[in-house]
This record gives sequence, structure tokens and C-alpha cells, in this order.
Amino acid sequence: MRTIGEAAVHLGIEAHVLRHWEQVGALSVRRDGNGYRIFDDSALEQARTVQRLRSVGLSLPEVTAAMAPVKSEAQAVVAQKIAALEGEVLARQQAITFLQHTLDCRHRYVDDCEDCATFVREA
Repeated sequence: MRTIGEAAVHLGIEAHVLRHWEQVGALSVRRDGNGYRIFDDSALEQARTVQRLRSVGLSLPEVTAAMAPVKSEAQAVVAQKIAALEGEVLARQQAITFLQHTLDCRHRYVDDCEDCATFVREA
């Protein structure tokens, strides 16, 4: 059992972050008789899950939905995030291809190269 301050230090974050996660519904923490938050192993594991989901790009509303008790709802959020990330990867790969060509291009100016112009038109 840990206090919010101890849990925050253990997780490497600020206590206000844990309060915020609880406020938006991404984290459930039980309270003692005096109303103080008590972080047991379950709450710490839940906080680590929130941290990990945030680190892979989910917003707090997405994290909350991804941790929904109904698995199909959680899977839908995760599937949408995967699709968005795959779109970002494709866009980055296209940017790298374009930039690599401009780096290797024998033309002095991008405007002088038909391949560069094709990349620009496709964007």
C-alpha cells in the first residue's frame, strides 16, 4: 500500500498526474477511511498501463476507452489507433522517399526534376 506521493515517486511521475488520471476516469483508486488514496498493487498496475498506453500515443480519452470493461469497445479504440499510426508510418515513409530522392537527385533544383515534381503532385 502506498500513498499518492509514494506511488508517484515509484512510477516516476507527479502526484497531480495521478489525480488527473483518476478525475478523467483512466484510473480507479480506492480510498481509506479518511478519504486518502491508497495505491495497492492493482492500482499501481493500472497506472503503469495508463503510462504505457500514453507512451504509445493514446490520448487520455482513448486510454480510458481502451481500458473499458467491455473488450469489444476497448479493441475498437485500439484498432482505430493502429490504423492512425499505420497512416502516419506511410506518410513518413513517403516523406523519406521524397527527401532521399532530393538528396540523391542529379538536378540542382527540385523544380528541374520530373521525379521530384511527381512527388510534389502526389502529395
